[in-house]
Amino acid sequence: MFRTLLTSSHLSTLEQLPELVNRYAAPVGLLDVLIYLADLQQEVLSPVTGEASAVHAEEKLNVDGTVAGRAFQHGEILPVSPSEADRWWVPLLDGTERLGVLRITAAQVDPTTVVDMRALASLIALMVVSKRDLSDYYERLVRRRRMNVAAEMEWRLMPSRTFATDRVMISGVMEPAYAISGDAFDYAVDGRTVHLAVFDAMGHDTAAGLTVQLALGAARNARRHGVGLAECSVAVEDALRDQFGYLRYVTGIIATLDTETGALEWLSRGHHPPVIIRSRATVNLDCPPAPPMGTDLTTAPVTVCRHQLHPGDRLLLYTDGIIEARSARGQEFGLERFTDFLIRHQVDELPVPETLRRLVRRHLEFHQGKLDDDATVLLLEWHGPAGYAPSESADLVGLPRAGGDA
Repeated sequence: MFRTLLTSSHLSTLEQLPELVNRYAAPVGLLDVLIYLADLQQEVLSPVTGEASAVHAEEKLNVDGTVAGRAFQHGEILPVSPSEADRWWVPLLDGTERLGVLRITAAQVDPTTVVDMRALASLIALMVVSKRDLSDYYERLVRRRRMNVAAEMEWRLMPSRTFATDRVMISGVMEPAYAISGDAFDYAVDGRTVHLAVFDAMGHDTAAGLTVQLALGAARNARRHGVGLAECSVAVEDALRDQFGYLRYVTGIIATLDTETGALEWLSRGHHPPVIIRSRATVNLDCPPAPPMGTDLTTAPVTVCRHQLHPGDRLLLYTDGIIEARSARGQEFGLERFTDFLIRHQVDELPVPETLRRLVRRHLEFHQGKLDDDATVLLLEWHGPAGYAPSESADLVGLPRAGGDA
């Protein structure tokens, strides 16, 4: 089944996946497979119908308040309902990035069938990811309203919203998802080193989007040439100066984490410092900030600071839109409210991506769904030098345990 499905997928489009999956999965007893993909804000699950036309609203499922949504949130294989014991919701995951769910009919469910359903979901996830970047159908499917030009450009540049190894879990979010303009987050893994960055460009328009994209590209280029953190921020400064002549600037945090030792190095260019959530407490990091990149204040030193993470620490990078935006009553969301929310959900042992999804919903509710500034969060959890065994890692990121019961 997997060999023929994989081979057939090489010359197929995203719209053709449902037909291919059902053609090759049926002979092994996995019937009526439906692929549901989550929207950009992870609030709705929409079926891939195999048609280029828009999906009817009644066919969509809410992430909150449905069994399918629970399977998506927690990475659990769940029966569709008590009366439908032969139909199952199966999480659709590319590594640890949550794409959606499958609905599968399986007349007889035993440990082998469970393994087959998980394996099928993994293969479908890989195929979706391999095709989505060139699929306008996918973009229409996962959008619930019109996106502005700046957001269109920025989402194309962002890394996947979730990534994990046995030692680290990284997840990022940006809002307003359809109108983001001047924020960006970035991360990459190079052996034992994780590179992290958050940028916030001056302004809230397409020019801000172009500015932050230039900053992101310059930082990646410098990093890939092996320069240090301070030199990386100078490279961003130079790129902005050459392009805009000191008319545009960007604030940011650039950092690295050694995943074997937990040693964190970071610098601030006019940006809010990181916060560490350690058990039920917060540790506010402090480092002398250099001026924002693009201001031509080159006489100010760029200081690289260091901090030792503990196993289980969650490192939090964010932009000012998450804490400074005000409600209709003029009340700020604030750093304390922000970190308290994350602490409470860490105690609940929710996976990192689900914690951030709920944070964004709470943030939007606090501001009556309207944000005046971009709000970006990048959260890294360090598991420790030894990492976790596969079964333990599954629980932390919301993955089903291999070979476990449904």
